[in-house]
Amino acid sequence: MTIEVKSIPSVSVAYARNGNSTKINRLGMRPMQERAYERRGEQYLLIKSPPASGKSRALMFIALDKLQSQGLKQAIIVVPEKSIGASFHDEPLSKFGFSADWTVSPKWNLCDAPGSDNGGKVNSVGTFLESDDQVLVCTHATFRFAVDKFGVEKFDDRLIAVDEFHHVSANPDNKLGFHLSQFVARDKVHIVAMTGSYFRGDAEAVLAPQDEAKFDTVTYTYYEQLNGYEYLKQLDIGYFFYSGPYADDILKVLDPAEKTIVHIPSVNSRESTKDKIKEVEHIIEALGTWQGTDPVTSFQLVKARDGRVLKVADLVDDDAAKRDRVAAALKDPSQKNNRDHVDIIIALGMAKEGFDWIWCEHALTIGYRASLTEIVQIIGRATRDAPGKTRARFTNLIAEPDASEEAVTEAVNDTLKAIAASLLMEQVLAPRFEFKPKNPGSGPVDGYEYGDGGYDPSKCNVGFNPQTGQFQIEIKGLMEPKSKEAARICREDLNEVIAAFVQDRVAIERGLFDEELVAEELTQVRLGKIIKDKYPELGDEDQEAVRQHAVAALNLTQHAKQAALQATTEEKVVANTALIDGVRRFAMDVRELDIDLIDRINPFGEAYAILAKTMSEDSLKQVQAAIAAKRTSLTPEEAKELAVRAFKFKKERGRLPSISSADVWEKRMAEGAAAFVRFKDEGRYD
Repeated sequence: MTIEVKSIPSVSVAYARNGNSTKINRLGMRPMQERAYERRGEQYLLIKSPPASGKSRALMFIALDKLQSQGLKQAIIVVPEKSIGASFHDEPLSKFGFSADWTVSPKWNLCDAPGSDNGGKVNSVGTFLESDDQVLVCTHATFRFAVDKFGVEKFDDRLIAVDEFHHVSANPDNKLGFHLSQFVARDKVHIVAMTGSYFRGDAEAVLAPQDEAKFDTVTYTYYEQLNGYEYLKQLDIGYFFYSGPYADDILKVLDPAEKTIVHIPSVNSRESTKDKIKEVEHIIEALGTWQGTDPVTSFQLVKARDGRVLKVADLVDDDAAKRDRVAAALKDPSQKNNRDHVDIIIALGMAKEGFDWIWCEHALTIGYRASLTEIVQIIGRATRDAPGKTRARFTNLIAEPDASEEAVTEAVNDTLKAIAASLLMEQVLAPRFEFKPKNPGSGPVDGYEYGDGGYDPSKCNVGFNPQTGQFQIEIKGLMEPKSKEAARICREDLNEVIAAFVQDRVAIERGLFDEELVAEELTQVRLGKIIKDKYPELGDEDQEAVRQHAVAALNLTQHAKQAALQATTEEKVVANTALIDGVRRFAMDVRELDIDLIDRINPFGEAYAILAKTMSEDSLKQVQAAIAAKRTSLTPEEAKELAVRAFKFKKERGRLPSISSADVWEKRMAEGAAAFVRFKDEGRYD
């Protein structure tokens, strides 16, 4: 017996479709490529841009300039898997106005060559380095083996371009990350790093802070990308709960009329039946009646209930010959613009990063994916622009926690992770925030619109630049970063900070289910500790500035989301007006937009409100009980953090926080300070 699938419409955003993302300049560059090309003189360049925004071609422009005008000998393009090497095949760039064409000799695109990464391909890299040819394309693996064999000095005076940079990590066990740190230390190469994920390396840093500080960053946001499309005007993201076998409920979220990629669960996940072949069969049975296999493509033919014959590509089949034939049919360049070539793709480990099917309208993922990077990549499959495609969506289908399950803790963890992923995607989809302290000298900035009545010098203003998709928000009491690195984090990496925060088990558990929570325990103490751990090289004031900017971005997006969810999807919606109006409304509803007010908002409050409406009452109680059972009294570490806040309170107000205060946060600081003294007397900090 299954229950009705419950949906959580996490976010639904409408975009303006102004066509800017696809317009080209006189050199044949789209806006993202032009922005990156303007920084072509930088020795170390990091390009953060969504899937389908044209990063591969941006790299071609930059690499050609470095070879022709900056004195570099060769360019080596490094991609995570062989299939992505096709993105760097020859391109006639001069046809569109650029000064040269992009050409790669077939023998130097090692992604197209047979053999293993650690064999003849490594020797080919050595031969290339001794040649007069200029461009080589290989996989991350081939490059790692080549650096091991020839040494970093062999690559002097060359461009190393790393595609899908989030595969790199500062962890010493990550060989590519180790090699890149060696290249940066030697300082004899140029590096261009590109990523379509906004959470590089997930919980682990991609580069050591001292290395990352040397990179100049070009950011092109999801907002800019989708707002500038010609056809796609709406993106929905949600997670859905089910009970029983997922195949029984899949048609409640899978619309056979939509072009869909279904990613079935990993065999190690709770949602898996441990028989992936049968799962594919069950999905096909749910779709309709099997009619046989197409002899040319090996697509499964399924007659749906409305009489249409669906073409289903099965990339799960264990028969490698069949699977390769299906994969080849999907990549057939002659079918790229044929919307009717295939209807549904079922995959497990394939059809993610670098997979280009512009017609995909729905990315349906069953089971939680542990990597935020993987989720961003999967969503990217559905966000291509294509004629007639006005709406795209990502759905995460997750099993409800079941009290009878032994693995109820795992079920609860998956639920929390799904909420965290949803919160992060809301940040990614929103326009960029630039926060400014409100002071007597504040005034309007060119290019920003301030709503009806314009800029008001007596209030905290919310400005919006429709061209760049950027907010400028004035906040009273906001600290500004002092160092260049802290300013870079506030400008470029707030999503990285928020990713660490919403993935923190203590933060999300207490934010969702602790009825006695004082919001500042999360926004100040917990987030403050996370930032100290993540950026230990920053001074106290810079750490506090980063914390304030991150919590402002997270909480303002959460408030704006309420308006975005109510937004109509009719043609009259221009740009992301609901999100803009939501931020403005919140700023107007309060007497003054100050950092203390923002700190008093529970960042997980809106997520809980949605969860409580849509998860079954029994499951919600089960989750609450599982988390309450783990709750402990104040730890020495938490007491220490509260004591630090209490000391800051005394500096600002000339007195210690009072244990009898009516203000719950002041009372909590006083409790923490008292516990700190007690723990210190007990020798707990020795």
